[in-house]
Amino acid sequence: MTAATPSPRIAALTPPFAPELDAMLKKWMPPGSAVPPLALFRTLAVHPELSSRMRPLGAALLGHGLLSARERELCIQRTCARAGAEYEWGVHAVAFGAAVGLSEAQLAATARGRADDPAWTPREQLLLALADELHDSATVSAALWTRLAAEWTPPQLLELLVLAGWYRTLAYVINAIGIELEPWAARFPAPGSDPG
Repeated sequence: MTAATPSPRIAALTPPFAPELDAMLKKWMPPGSAVPPLALFRTLAVHPELSSRMRPLGAALLGHGLLSARERELCIQRTCARAGAEYEWGVHAVAFGAAVGLSEAQLAATARGRADDPAWTPREQLLLALADELHDSATVSAALWTRLAAEWTPPQLLELLVLAGWYRTLAYVINAIGIELEPWAARFPAPGSDPG
């Protein structure tokens, strides 16, 4: 994990927003959201063209994928944790963790636990191992690929790779800019804490 910058290197846009910007930011948020647009989205909106191109892929991965919501979130949580993106890990922990059946201990284990932890099913262990191998080597070993291919279809495997890559991209943006943590989002468990 990289050290936090004293303040964001690129300031997030702040209200009041012009009507077209307000409409764009509302598209990034879930319908009827009780929280204001996320700092990440308000930062991406500094480049409206880029932001408008990024949103469809993010929305597709979250709402129209071939993976179960729990598998999607395990991949996201582990990818963000390994990349040190506490911001995105914490937002997803609160926004999706309980909804997909992840306990507090399991969420902590995505950040600090081992991929082969017995708290995970064998299939879930494969997801964590995938995120770990992609983080460590930017590829997947033949042995792990064989095990993954026995569990997921080729379209699902492509989705897992793009999902991990998407959240790694967001981690680059979050960490390099030093986007401030959302006050309501979860925080990484303390180093050395027992996730179980």
